[in-house]
Amino acid sequence: MVLATINQVFSMLDPWVGRNILDKYLMKFDSYSQNEFLWGVGTWLMIGIGVAMVSRIAKNLQDYFLNVAIQKSGAEIFMEGVKHTLDMPYALFEDTRSGETLNILQKVRADTEKILKLGIGLLYTSVVGVVFVFIVSISIHWFITVMFALSMVVVAISSSILSRKIKNIQKTIVVETAQLAGTTTESLRNIELIKSLGLVAQEIKRIGRNTMSILGLELRKVKRVRTLEFTQGTIVNFMRNTILLFLSWMVFTQKITPGMYIQFLFYTFFIFNPLQQLGTFIQAYREAEVSLSKYDELMKKPVELDDSDAVELSELESIEFKNVSFKHNSSSQRALSQINVSLKRGKTVAFVGPSGSGKSTLVKLLIGLYKPVEGMISYNNVSYDKVAKDSLRKQLGVVAQESQLFSGTIKENLQYVAPDASDEELLKVLDKSAAHALMERAEEGLNTQIGEGGIKVSGGEKQRISIARALLRNPNLMVFDEATSALDSITEAEITETIKHLSHKQNSINVLVAHRLGTIMHADTIYVLEKGEVVEEGNHDELVDKKGLYYAMWRQQIGENRG
Repeated sequence: MVLATINQVFSMLDPWVGRNILDKYLMKFDSYSQNEFLWGVGTWLMIGIGVAMVSRIAKNLQDYFLNVAIQKSGAEIFMEGVKHTLDMPYALFEDTRSGETLNILQKVRADTEKILKLGIGLLYTSVVGVVFVFIVSISIHWFITVMFALSMVVVAISSSILSRKIKNIQKTIVVETAQLAGTTTESLRNIELIKSLGLVAQEIKRIGRNTMSILGLELRKVKRVRTLEFTQGTIVNFMRNTILLFLSWMVFTQKITPGMYIQFLFYTFFIFNPLQQLGTFIQAYREAEVSLSKYDELMKKPVELDDSDAVELSELESIEFKNVSFKHNSSSQRALSQINVSLKRGKTVAFVGPSGSGKSTLVKLLIGLYKPVEGMISYNNVSYDKVAKDSLRKQLGVVAQESQLFSGTIKENLQYVAPDASDEELLKVLDKSAAHALMERAEEGLNTQIGEGGIKVSGGEKQRISIARALLRNPNLMVFDEATSALDSITEAEITETIKHLSHKQNSINVLVAHRLGTIMHADTIYVLEKGEVVEEGNHDELVDKKGLYYAMWRQQIGENRG
């Protein structure tokens, strides 16, 4: 802003140089000798060159530092948004479509960068120019200041009135564009389903309808902007010529000199040309206002914070659920009710039940992603509310139903959870997870690329990498959440054997979640869930003898296997 002030002030000194040349020399050339005339004009021109040089240097430095500030602030706004989003409670985050959140962050970054650039390069320099002209005009004739001030007020009021409708249209555009981003992200994520069912044309039509709706709004906005700029340009031109008429009359009545007229003529360009571009700034401001409002809504969402007296967990020895109940924000019914569960180190616990019985919800409570609405979960006899969440999660190893791998090498996927792990440690956990077949195919060993541009890995191999990654943390709580449900029976049997082997050897709390009972038969304790409640518990043999829900599920699966 300092550099912009220097740039604008020195730019506006140029007409002052021209005024002095005109009034002192060109209008009185017969009063000087040739040498005096040339020396006098030459001196003022050298002053003009110096003034222009200072202005250009300030302008170049202004543009450089402004761009640095814009890029840094844009990056900071984006990263603050990302950090806040990732810090939100999982229950809140999963209710928001990732495409919409990303669109909000990208839009607010682009809009704030644009408004900062226009704010300094156009609006602030215009304000400096207006102040400069007011100071000069007051020193010459007070009524010139009044004329300029009235022109500013007329242009400002007309621009404000005309731009209000642009804001309302832009608000709708931002909402619909965010929804479109979410829809498109979902379409790309579910491309296998869309293509396999021949629904490409239908999906294109669905996205096309949203796109055309946004296009219609954009075209309405363009009409409003063009109307704003045309009306504004007409008003600005009228006010400028009104001032020039008044200045001409002042020259006629000899209240100002021709040089002063030329000086103010240039000042009208300095002042009114940026005002004609005020429509661009107003449009950018309205867009930024809407996107900042959406960003503000995002940033006001609560984040997950530890209490000031939160306890750092030592190695996990036990986890207790005492009358725990949970309800999703979007649901009217409880997903879990009055759960009482005990987990001890060195033991393997399994949760089974029909689909929708609450198994996955219970696991999310277990690892601290959800917070109970009733009851208490304690870790080493410390309440969930008093536990430093990161100290809990750093002790976790999770293998989910869908293997969440990244494009990159085997090594990069493993080191994602332990960046400092050595190659020897990586090979050791791969051996523990029985990933021998994968490593035999991996021509470059740990540095073999998987995913895009690399070797194709099967579902079973993905799960083995996931297991190896979980083991790399030496977890004190190992969770297998439906880890074999998406696999074929042969691969399932192999992974199940790997899990059994690890469960026996790992001195940790081992948690298995499954609906295929063959994968959890070896568990020390099995909890059977139905409609969000624990209806049975015991080991496999005890539950079969009870001839309850577990027995019915067991009989059904044995029948299916025999069939």
